[in-house]
Amino acid sequence: MNETEKHLSSQEEKKAIIRKRYLGVDKDQLSVIPASPKPDIFDQERALRVAIYARVSTGDPNQTSSYELQKNHYTDLVKRNPNWTLVDIYADEGISGTSLRHRDAFLRMIADCQAGKIDLIVTKSVSRFARNLLDGVGYVRKLAAMNPPVSVFFETENINTLNKDSEMSLAFLSTMAQEESHNKSEIMNVSVEMRFQRGVFLLRPLLGFDLDENGNLVINEEEAKTVRLIFFMFIFGYSCSQIAETLTRLKRRTKNGNVEWTGGTVKSQLTNERHCGSVLARKTFTPNYLDHKSKKNRKDRNQYFQEVHHDPIISRSDFIYVQHLLQNRNGFGENILPMLQAIPGGTLSGFVCVNPRWTGFKPDDYFAASKRACDDETEASGDRDLTISEGEFDLRGYEVVRSQFLDVSNRMSLSFTAGRIRFSNSCIAKLAADSVEILIHPVKRLIAVRPAAKDNRLGFQWSRVKDGVRLAKDIGASCIMPCIYGLLNWSLDNRYRAYGTYSETGEGGILFFSCSDAEIFIPRDTDDGDPSRDGLPDFPDGMEPLGTKKSLLAFPASWADGFGAEYYAHRSFYDAYVPKKHAPLILSSEVVAYNPTPEIEIPDPAIVERKLKAVLDDITLEGKENEQQS
Repeated sequence: MNETEKHLSSQEEKKAIIRKRYLGVDKDQLSVIPASPKPDIFDQERALRVAIYARVSTGDPNQTSSYELQKNHYTDLVKRNPNWTLVDIYADEGISGTSLRHRDAFLRMIADCQAGKIDLIVTKSVSRFARNLLDGVGYVRKLAAMNPPVSVFFETENINTLNKDSEMSLAFLSTMAQEESHNKSEIMNVSVEMRFQRGVFLLRPLLGFDLDENGNLVINEEEAKTVRLIFFMFIFGYSCSQIAETLTRLKRRTKNGNVEWTGGTVKSQLTNERHCGSVLARKTFTPNYLDHKSKKNRKDRNQYFQEVHHDPIISRSDFIYVQHLLQNRNGFGENILPMLQAIPGGTLSGFVCVNPRWTGFKPDDYFAASKRACDDETEASGDRDLTISEGEFDLRGYEVVRSQFLDVSNRMSLSFTAGRIRFSNSCIAKLAADSVEILIHPVKRLIAVRPAAKDNRLGFQWSRVKDGVRLAKDIGASCIMPCIYGLLNWSLDNRYRAYGTYSETGEGGILFFSCSDAEIFIPRDTDDGDPSRDGLPDFPDGMEPLGTKKSLLAFPASWADGFGAEYYAHRSFYDAYVPKKHAPLILSSEVVAYNPTPEIEIPDPAIVERKLKAVLDDITLEGKENEQQS
């Protein structure tokens, strides 16, 4: 017999053994021990500890009857079953069933089940228990897996979850309940959209306003005093925290009746457009009807704005002014609307002052400010006529080699990332100053750094002292850097390094950095082998690009065509910003203020002071009268 025949014979023998085994044994040789019957929750002889769960989805007074009927009905149901003992009535009022968030009574009931206090939960229907399929079926399975198991009885559907055929029905009914909630949510969204399109807004109570019988906002004069005090104090120069302390001291009440104020509460009043008579609808929206989590509307849904909707407490011009103050509050502690300041003449003509904490200006604002400050269009554009004197060498076509190609130690440099700027220690040593000011020329792509006085609001500390030595430190600039990167057409993903030149003036030194030829450090994790996407070239085998372990060193693409700047272009820069011994740099101490939003009306400080004093006097007098009456 060959190997194949042996294998087939072995397989047949195994099959024969299996057939013989499944013929079974004589039934007289077996004894059957019956399983315990499934408990009947209505068995009059079985004692059960029963919990009642009731829920209504809103806090509307019209649903109070439903809420009370559920509790009373199931209390009577427990009393009709003599072996049932009521553990507690777990009731959630005004809570949606699509999520377990805020369903405190439900979660407390589950915790009591885990503690072994409950045998049976009785509720009206599947939709009362949960309108979320995962929550409903998940908790039923969790309860059934407990020792001893806990059953749930849904009266309307007549389902006992410990019955073996209940899960399919429960899953189907839970799905229907969830879909019903989905449909209601969609209908509500459509209804709200139709209201907004007709200018019918959903208004909530707000400090300074009440709702009349038609749902319109009407001024509450007593609360309006608090609103005016908040705005006038902020315009006058007080911070949100200082205003909160004042309101708490004066015992002014919030809309909810609290007398303890916080800076956040004050800011929420300052940013609410309804105080100036306008309404912006759908500031937030709920993307998921199951979890009901609110999300800030960043053009995800339509918004509707009505400029003149109701009587204002604050003038529109004051409200707009406050919004711009808030936008730039990190950079200012005074009641001054931030304006860009540019140098009108001298060596720094067209340079614009920069504050690392500013957030309210855009690249176009810097270009406009620089153009306005320059003497003429030629200065603004950076163009200069080339003239070669008789007897001079004509060096057109020659280039000055860039310092990056030479080994120059202790070079002065300025590094940029999306969140900070940092000077090299050589800069700190060369420009002996505790505080400095940064200026930028957006057309020439130059940055100037000069010492700043202690009272200069645009100055900042750029170094720290360690062991008696002044060292450079990181300067946080996450607010301004997106704008600076936009001015220079840089990518926020990269780090940049520009090299500087020192110039001595009669008023002190200045550092100039050319950003046109800044080095670029590209994160290595962007190099995935696809040069068409990353813009990074392929390197021959065994050759590594320059850079650190974390980044690749790159240069502007224009560098591929030469070794440096054209000679006369370089000399133009050198003549302008590097002084001669007989002709020092001419600096202008004047600045030109540029307001990119001229439509903003800046309040007269004297008028604001009078309004603020009048409101404070009124509130103080009212407080004294209340004390006398009490």
